[in-house]
Amino acid sequence: MEQANQKEASKSFLKKVKESTDHELHILGTFVRLGVVVWSGFIITLNYVDLPMIKKGQSGGDITFVASVFTGALASFGLTTSNSKPSSKSPKKEEP
Repeated sequence: MEQANQKEASKSFLKKVKESTDHELHILGTFVRLGVVVWSGFIITLNYVDLPMIKKGQSGGDITFVASVFTGALASFGLTTSNSKPSSKSPKKEEP
């Protein structure tokens, strides 16, 4: 009897997913990407902030993976991170 209820519940979930519109899936995807940005930004911030109740090791940890996830998630929103300033001067071409 419980198995029949579970099958009905799973069917209703699958039906709900199939009936959802593209707009609803787009909103869900946006919230997931935003959650990834917030999570990775929080982890990166924790690496640089000294909290009295949390002791870090001497190395401080490697945040390369988290930083790449953060950059990728920002890029999915159309934002880019850059450390260099754009140069207004173009390099001069030498004529032969």
